[in-house]
Amino acid sequence: MSSFSQALWVLLLGGLLGFELIGKVPPTLHTPLMSGANAISGITVLASLTLIAQADGNPALLVLGAASLAFALFNVIGGFVVTDRMLAMFGPKSSSRKPSSSQP
Repeated sequence: MSSFSQALWVLLLGGLLGFELIGKVPPTLHTPLMSGANAISGITVLASLTLIAQADGNPALLVLGAASLAFALFNVIGGFVVTDRMLAMFGPKSSSRKPSSSQP
């Protein structure tokens, strides 16, 4: 079995396992798991930057590094945006009501 087909099997089985595990996560564990995913994506950002730096002009490695960098940054930024929204739900309520002009 070639290393490419082994890598495809690992990708397929990892994707199926991840899909199955994430589907069974209760909502109370969503935020801690998201912070863990952000940490892993931060490591992926560093790895993709290293791959781009060491590509030596190889177009396949540059494309792979750029794609992994884009996906990792998308995950990190999206995770922080969603976490910020979730934390804002538990923060102090701002008074967005305007005073009514019922007085003549």
